[in-house]
Amino acid sequence: MSELETLEKQFLQAIDQADDLSSLETVRIDALGKKGKISSLMQGLGKMPPEDRKSFGQAVNAVKQAISSALEVQKSALEQAALNQRLETEREDITLPVRPSPVSQGRIHPISQVWEEITEIFADLGFAMAEGPHIETDENNFTKLNIPDEHPARQEHDTFYFNPKPDGSRRVLRTHTSPVQIRTMEASKPPIRIIAPGRVFRSDSDQTHTPMFHQIEGLVIDKETHMGHLKWVLEEFCKAFFEVDDVTMRFRASHFPFTEPSAEVDIGYSKVGDEVRFGGDENWMEILGCGMVHPNVLKNVGLDPDEYQGFAFGMGIDRLATLKYGMPDLRAFFAGDLNWLRHYGFSVLNVPTIAGGL
Repeated sequence: MSELETLEKQFLQAIDQADDLSSLETVRIDALGKKGKISSLMQGLGKMPPEDRKSFGQAVNAVKQAISSALEVQKSALEQAALNQRLETEREDITLPVRPSPVSQGRIHPISQVWEEITEIFADLGFAMAEGPHIETDENNFTKLNIPDEHPARQEHDTFYFNPKPDGSRRVLRTHTSPVQIRTMEASKPPIRIIAPGRVFRSDSDQTHTPMFHQIEGLVIDKETHMGHLKWVLEEFCKAFFEVDDVTMRFRASHFPFTEPSAEVDIGYSKVGDEVRFGGDENWMEILGCGMVHPNVLKNVGLDPDEYQGFAFGMGIDRLATLKYGMPDLRAFFAGDLNWLRHYGFSVLNVPTIAGGL
């Protein structure tokens, strides 16, 4: 038996005896590696006489191919054996419940959800959304809204003021979103139909009041708008928001500096156990204030009250959330309690739509 045949037999036997991928790799390197025995024979071809080089090269190459083929077969067999062993030893209990995903665990805050519900309803009624800054001028927050200097709302026990400027003027954290109406009327020409949702700030805190809360106000300005239009808009809103076929509303005469005439709106409800059901006139609950825009407000923004008129309304988003979803304390809205949010929060996939239901 020649040296090549002996070498081939040795390596084939070593390959067959390799019982894992690591030992098989050792055999491969010993045979076909850079400094392996077969590789060394191939490198020695250049020193052989030309008449012997061809035949010896063919013989060496045949041995190399045989060893390579054996290596591939054994590697495939060892990999399959390793996989079978893993399948036998690694098991998953598919009866365990699926771990909740971030999408299923995440919750939308009730304020954000109700904000979207209200916006969707008024968008369906043809209202655009307008926004304004939280820090306002005294003029936009009070003066242009026809609020007199001696009005209690201007006092520091009710309003958060900033330090005076050198000229004596003081900016305020807006106490309502009505300044957005002022900015809109100054920047746009009628007809105007907007809602203005946002944060507002007042110096008050108890079970039904918080220093920061959320309001949404509506404004319509044109040449023919009247109280009948206002009543229809509010009725349609309440029916859509509380998801009832009919509501009973009453308008009580009131006074707001920026509207004339002014009214507070009550909605009828009945109580079944601890549940509040809207409809009928067994009990009444105040939900918002409204009225026709005061002529002085129109003059303050450069509109002629003899040519234009309109209505405005405002309501608390936080209060509407408590009425619809039964949350008893407004302070919990801002407490950051994760258990509370998991209980009262909404799925991130629960997007309010008029067509699909709020």
